[in-house]
Amino acid sequence: MVKTAWVTDSTAYLDEDLRNHPDLYKIPLTILLDDEEFLDGEDLTAEQLFERLKGLKNPPKTSQPSVGAFQTLYEQLSNDYDQIVAVLLSSKLSGTVSSSEQAAKLVSIPVTTIDSKILTYPLTALLKKGMDLLDEGNSLEFVIEQLESLRETNETYVLIGSLEQLHRSGRMSGVQFFLGSMLNVKPIIRIEDGALNVKEKARSEKKAKEKILDYLRTSYEKHHFKEVYILYGLHEEQAAAWEDELRNQFPELEIICCPLGAVIGVHAGENTLGISWHNGLK
Repeated sequence: MVKTAWVTDSTAYLDEDLRNHPDLYKIPLTILLDDEEFLDGEDLTAEQLFERLKGLKNPPKTSQPSVGAFQTLYEQLSNDYDQIVAVLLSSKLSGTVSSSEQAAKLVSIPVTTIDSKILTYPLTALLKKGMDLLDEGNSLEFVIEQLESLRETNETYVLIGSLEQLHRSGRMSGVQFFLGSMLNVKPIIRIEDGALNVKEKARSEKKAKEKILDYLRTSYEKHHFKEVYILYGLHEEQAAAWEDELRNQFPELEIICCPLGAVIGVHAGENTLGISWHNGLK
């Protein structure tokens, strides 16, 4: 039987089952705060990050794992596994996919790198689905095909906690930042094909949330997917309040609340709140 190692990056949210999974390995991204480097999820928590952001002299930065870091991990895994499947955050938000693909050319073990076109728990959902499909005895080719099909059904809508942070990190244009910060407009950010785009603009956060719930309702009535993910920066109580609202309106849906983590927090801010689901996950 072919033995498979699964690899993901530190933007994925690992629940208890995944943290204890014997064949799953996580490679961290790096966070640079002034002259100090931190490994995401290992040296710096989201709480510590947001506290440090208040006193920084320079804009914070993040960077993908190096080709060498992936190569080292893959060479180690080749001692115990026959193949590796890496499910990683969107290639349009980070160079992590590219680092993995380059490292794969330097090792003898076969490596399949899957661009999730997403991050955090929606990425985790793809990872779990892939593991389940392979455990059921499906071929790797079939699993890859299913995951690539499933990722195209994702919808993610985000209310950015700090437009200034997103702008300074280069993830948002100056015009969009100006509209949001100076004109009291709340942009609804959608992740489309792995990239951030402004879906719509609302006059307040309340109206923006109402619009997002309308998107959710329309998609649920059409696709009847099984679960939805609430993503939050630092303040869990904001996510919990939205969870209560969703439970009242969508009692059939499984709702999963998930922190975004430090790397995403660098770009989005501590008050970020989002909703995501896969229309094809039923």
